[in-house]
Amino acid sequence: MPLMQSYGLSDPGRVRKNNEDFLLIDRGQNLYIVADGMGGAQAGETASRLAAETVLDVMGKRSNPKLHDLEEAFVEANNRVKRTAASDLSLEGMGTTLVGLLHDGDQLHLASVGDSRIYSFQEDRLESLMEDQTWVNEVGRRLGIDEDTLKRHPMRHVLTMAIGVGNPLRVNTRSIPRTPGMLILLCSDGLHGVVAADAISKILSDETHDLQAKAQSLVEAARNAGGPDNITVLILKV
Repeated sequence: MPLMQSYGLSDPGRVRKNNEDFLLIDRGQNLYIVADGMGGAQAGETASRLAAETVLDVMGKRSNPKLHDLEEAFVEANNRVKRTAASDLSLEGMGTTLVGLLHDGDQLHLASVGDSRIYSFQEDRLESLMEDQTWVNEVGRRLGIDEDTLKRHPMRHVLTMAIGVGNPLRVNTRSIPRTPGMLILLCSDGLHGVVAADAISKILSDETHDLQAKAQSLVEAARNAGGPDNITVLILKV
């Protein structure tokens, strides 16, 4: 099975002193993960790392893992983050978003909890592959609230699901065919929350830049937009 090219980059942004995002690339297991932690102090950093490393650990024990294995690994990540928070008062209330991609031959298996995103980019078209688990997406839009109002709504940053706080956990999953030449972008909302889709597309479409340069350009675009949150990007060339 040919390996995919990949490059990941995480930056604290311009406002926050610490970085609660975490990215994981394991080419041996063909596993790629981005997590965006929350909880204050060191709790967010603990949650994002613990969740990602739990998925890696669970998947490493599976023979020829598939989509259902990835979903089960997310469930175990949720359980482990909850157990760890319950055992340490300084970590109480910690949680994290989590998006993961498993490369399985001619298939890409995807799983998502929260509002970190997985995009595909091909033929100059950027497509978000998973549904955000947010108040805006699951409540506001279904109530018919217009997009301009949603951008200013006091509930706009509220998640409806996260690793460590979901009980029972809802994991969004899907599989897509591997299409040669396709780019896949995993990112935290420090990117997609401040950089417009057309700007992301323009950076990804630049054929003079390799994956590292594209990732650096995406992070710089978020920083130039104020960098209010941690910024993490992970780009794969399928």
